[in-house]
Amino acid sequence: MSESWLNKVGSVIPRGFSRYFLLEALKEKSLTGKQIIDLANEKTGGRWSPSPGLIYPLIGRLLDEGLIEEVSDGKYRISKKGKSTLGELDSFNDYVKKQLDVVFRLANIGEFLASDMIERVSTIGNLLSSNVGKMTNQETEKYKNFLKSELEKLEKSAKSKK
Repeated sequence: MSESWLNKVGSVIPRGFSRYFLLEALKEKSLTGKQIIDLANEKTGGRWSPSPGLIYPLIGRLLDEGLIEEVSDGKYRISKKGKSTLGELDSFNDYVKKQLDVVFRLANIGEFLASDMIERVSTIGNLLSSNVGKMTNQETEKYKNFLKSELEKLEKSAKSKK
């Protein structure tokens, strides 16, 4: 089912994905802006080739936020703060995936509701990831707690319908 949702999305890249992709790419090794563009093109089989007009301003913002740092030869690497931020996002994504697995196992929830939930969670996740560098720890914790609470309510509601 998630595969059909991905097919609907096609080559449209969700808001915030570029930031996440760039941090993930720089987690592996130092890269130039051009190498980041080439890597995106390679990893997506040519379905996504970000323009320099997207990548270079994004690099500037991530530098300003302290999530990446410049090294020699025009290359960039993820900073300690960037690794921490990426770890928090990965942890949050893992939590959401586990909750979605529970939802998908419930036979009485239709495909439409599950697709709607994926779209909503993806939108919220992308909005959070695009703003996480600007959020205080208190704000980040507030969002985590809110989302956990809402997912728990959904799980209880689904169980009571059984």
